[in-house]
Amino acid sequence: MTGAVRHLYVHLPFCAHRCGYCDFVTAVGRHDSHGAYVDSLLAELDLERHVLAEQVETVYLGGGTPTFTEPGALDRLLASLPGADELTVEANPETVTPALAELLVRNGVDRVSLGAQSFEPRLLAVLERRARPDDVRAAVHTLRDASIDNISLDLIYGVPGQGSADLARDLEAALALEPEHLSCYELEAKPGTRFTHTFGDELARQSEALEGYFEQVVATLTAAGYRWYETANFCRRAESAGGRDLRSRHNLAYWLGRDYLGLGIGAVSTLGAVRLRNTPRLPAYLAALASGERPPRELERLDADVKCRERVMLGLRLDEPLALAGLRETIDESAIGRLESLGLAERHELGTLTLTPRGRFLGGGVTAELLA
Repeated sequence: MTGAVRHLYVHLPFCAHRCGYCDFVTAVGRHDSHGAYVDSLLAELDLERHVLAEQVETVYLGGGTPTFTEPGALDRLLASLPGADELTVEANPETVTPALAELLVRNGVDRVSLGAQSFEPRLLAVLERRARPDDVRAAVHTLRDASIDNISLDLIYGVPGQGSADLARDLEAALALEPEHLSCYELEAKPGTRFTHTFGDELARQSEALEGYFEQVVATLTAAGYRWYETANFCRRAESAGGRDLRSRHNLAYWLGRDYLGLGIGAVSTLGAVRLRNTPRLPAYLAALASGERPPRELERLDADVKCRERVMLGLRLDEPLALAGLRETIDESAIGRLESLGLAERHELGTLTLTPRGRFLGGGVTAELLA
């Protein structure tokens, strides 16, 4: 008997090195563990397969650097995953070779998310990224040659030493590659990382410029014909993409409050009223699954109020209307009126709500005002 969950996330933590600003669950090198880790992922999938629908909508391999995983292990993993309508793999540009691209295509990967981050060499050095601008361009061309026609580029802004002219050049360089999708994130350097110790004062200065950078990103990409469909995400409009909807279907599942299963160290699953978080410790994860047991994990019960608040916070990140049915006790009705009068929100027929462009720029502050 199969379940109803139609979205699967698989975490591949291995990286060539750890960037100074990163706080993701990663493991540097560990080539001798790649095969055993994939064995554990497949064992965990077997234990949890009953929650998945027979045909899932999306599978997403994130990391870490999934394409740093030893090719034989990556090939075996991809070949064993359930069929999906959208199969995305994250990649760092320097890992993309013709052989890797062929491996991905052979296993049904139809979407690749490339971590470009910047096209300015000095900013890449600050971020401790190994790929150079030409590596990003070469990776895109290699993927195109392999017939992958859905490529997303990640960019970061607010980097120490960056100015608006640098950001303009980054956006111009990214657009020249004609990606189907762009994700543009403000730099988040978590307290306590070596990055904040090195660049603390400059990060404080950059924080004052972030709103202007955000507006610059939106203005540039929408003028270039991209749809600003989520706070940090843009895709080519359907009318310029042969009618294709190029939004990330996997991430849309998160923003729309769908259930999903996560496999791997640190991976999160949301299944009905329960949220599970796997141990971030690689040895504990490997040992448990080698013994036929589920990995150690934290369990969080999600009551109706938490689910509704998350639905509002995530749903209002999108450019499509949020249905208010079932959310009346969560949203402050008087706040809607105030935000409408300020030009930050709009109510529509059929009981839906959207933020205006200005409301979307203010994002979290507006959403906090709405939550009763």
